Amino acid sequence: MSRLLLRDLWRGWTSAKRRFADWMPKRLYSRALLIVVIPVVLLQCVIAYFFMERHWQAVTYRLSVALTQDIAALVDLHRSLPADGTDDTLERIAFERLGLDVDVLPKQPLPPPLPKPFFSLLDNSLSAEIRKQIGLPFWIDTVGRSSMIEIRIQMDDAVLRVMARRSAAYASNSHIFLLWMLATSIVLLTIAIAFLRNQIKPILRLAAAAENLGKGRMVEFRPSGALEVRRAGYAFLEMKRRLERSMEQRTTMLNGVSHDLRTILTRFKLSLALIGQGPDTADMEADVAEMNRMLGAYLAFARGDAGESSTMVDIAALLEDLRQDAGRHGRSVQLEILGESAVAVRPDAFKRCLANLVGNAQRYGGRVAMRAVRDARFLTIHVDDDGPGIPLDKRDDVFRPFFRLDEARNQDAGGTGLGLAIARDIARSHGGDIQLGESPLGGLRASVRVPV
Repeated sequence: MSRLLLRDLWRGWTSAKRRFADWMPKRLYSRALLIVVIPVVLLQCVIAYFFMERHWQAVTYRLSVALTQDIAALVDLHRSLPADGTDDTLERIAFERLGLDVDVLPKQPLPPPLPKPFFSLLDNSLSAEIRKQIGLPFWIDTVGRSSMIEIRIQMDDAVLRVMARRSAAYASNSHIFLLWMLATSIVLLTIAIAFLRNQIKPILRLAAAAENLGKGRMVEFRPSGALEVRRAGYAFLEMKRRLERSMEQRTTMLNGVSHDLRTILTRFKLSLALIGQGPDTADMEADVAEMNRMLGAYLAFARGDAGESSTMVDIAALLEDLRQDAGRHGRSVQLEILGESAVAVRPDAFKRCLANLVGNAQRYGGRVAMRAVRDARFLTIHVDDDGPGIPLDKRDDVFRPFFRLDEARNQDAGGTGLGLAIARDIARSHGGDIQLGESPLGGLRASVRVPV
């Protein structure tokens, strides 16, 4: 039973923690701002509570005691003086010595009790002192006139009405302390937020530089900010230099391999030219041409798009060029573009990526359609065909270099098995990817998605 209880408590705690994490802001600046603001707000609430509970209530209590003592003295004075001609003297003494506006009214019933105010600190304190010190029936109004308090005491032969200033029984200037505390906190929070933004900026710049590097764009970054952020920035720059050095070494090596292999192919071509035309030489020339084409495809895959910079490209014009190229080869391609089409990409590499997908669709399908959709975050280009498609369990394998689908694709149709591999490599170098799915035309849909 205890295990079940502990398990339920753990699940409840995990669920509550997950809901709290979902409720919390996700951005670093917002979280850091909460770290600064929440302690200040809690501190203000605690100070305000104890100030209201201790200081304000104590001052209001003492003022109420003093005012009640003055009223009790007036009641005793009324009782001790002769009945005739003393009311004017009582009113004069109260006004001149005590600052109270007093009227001695004929004996009459007290007005009906008024509803208690929502914040009844003054009402409660003053009522309690009147009961304690005077002990006579009374009526009190602390809300009718905002600057005055009206008190009526029912005596044996008259009703004593007292009009006193609210400040005589209530700590009315306490809000000044709260205003000063609030204004000081706002100033301090403003300064803290300004310093916090200054500390967050280097982190945001580092994140933007890493994102641009992932998208294959030009990165201009210089570390700044706190020591830890600078260390992260220098580590990022070192990683960037290592990647560039690795790409440069790979490109240099491949250029050397390309030069050596093409030299050998040139010798083959020269030897075939010297031999002369014949049935055997025709097949050998076809093999040399195939080797040359395969070598070009291998080098294009290995070299990637190194050295090309990202620029703003009109995707609509690029897709139109691909459509016209397909038309010149006798194949029609449908084109649809939705939304703005200007995107920062490496134009030659991105065109090669799309050309590989379109060529793949043309090779195995009769109808081909392209559809580009751009939203606030991504550019998505769908290339559809009505060909035989690719089985679901093979859609990840076809992106491996040199992989061929013998069952679904005709190996005699040509190809090196690098078209989709090159296309995905280019898409990922832009920070995106390529996904394969079912086409509305009945064949294969290749979807290129890159961030904008």
